[in-house]
Amino acid sequence: MSLKAVLFDFNGVIINDEPIHLQLIDEILIEENLQPQRVDERQACLGRSDRACFQQLLANRGRVASENYLTHLLNRKAQAYALELEKIEKLPLYPGVEDLIFKVRSVSISNGESRNLKLGLVSGAIHKEIQLVLTRAKLAEHFKIIVAGDDITTSKPEPDGYLLAVERLNQEYPELNLQPQECLAIEDTPAGVQAAKRAQMQVVGVANTYPFHMLQRCCNWTVDYLSELELERVQEVFSRQDLQPTVTEC
Repeated sequence: MSLKAVLFDFNGVIINDEPIHLQLIDEILIEENLQPQRVDERQACLGRSDRACFQQLLANRGRVASENYLTHLLNRKAQAYALELEKIEKLPLYPGVEDLIFKVRSVSISNGESRNLKLGLVSGAIHKEIQLVLTRAKLAEHFKIIVAGDDITTSKPEPDGYLLAVERLNQEYPELNLQPQECLAIEDTPAGVQAAKRAQMQVVGVANTYPFHMLQRCCNWTVDYLSELELERVQEVFSRQDLQPTVTEC
C-alpha cells in the first residue's frame, strides 16, 4: 500500500482562529437573547462543524432550530468572521503549514508511481470562511478538493467528510484509484481524529489544540509542530505494511 493523498483539517491545523470562532458564536447567541457558551460547551464544539455546534447550543437552551435558521446563523457568522479577519494584518497561520503544503505537492507517490501526492481539505467550517483564508494566504490553488461543513449533513467525528473527499479526489483524478487506506489525515482534535479513523485513514495529530500526550494515544503519528512531520518517513511506513487503522478513543 502506498500513500497517495494528504487531507488537512482547517481550523486548528492551517489557521489558529479558534478564539475568533468562539467569540463570534458567543456574540450571536447573545444577539439571539441566549446565554453564551459554557466552558464544557466550548470544549464540545472543538473539531465539530459550526452547524452541529449551533444546533447543540440552541438545543441546550431549549430552542429548536430549523435548517433555514441554522443556515441564517452560519451566514451571519461568516460575515462577522470576514470582518474580524480584515482587522488582522497578518493571518495567524500555523508555523510550518505552508512548507508542508508545498512539500506534499512536490513529493511523488511511492512504489515507483510517477504521480505526485494529492492534497485535500476536510473541515466543519463553511466554504465562505475557508476560501476567504486560502485566497488571502495565497494557498487556494493547492486545494482543488475541499469538503466543507456545508457539503454534508453530518459532523466530525462521523467519517462522511473524509469519505466524500476520497470520492471527489477520484472524480478529479480517475487514474488515482484512491482508497481511504491510502490517505493521511492531519488533525488537531479528538473529533477529527475519530472521523479520519472511522474512514479507515491513518492520522497525524498536531498538538495545536490538545496536549501531545492526549493525541498520541489515538493517532498513528503525533507532532508538536507541523514542521516536525517527516513525510518521507510516513511514506516508508505506508509502503512496507498494510496498515489497518484502529479506532482508539482519545
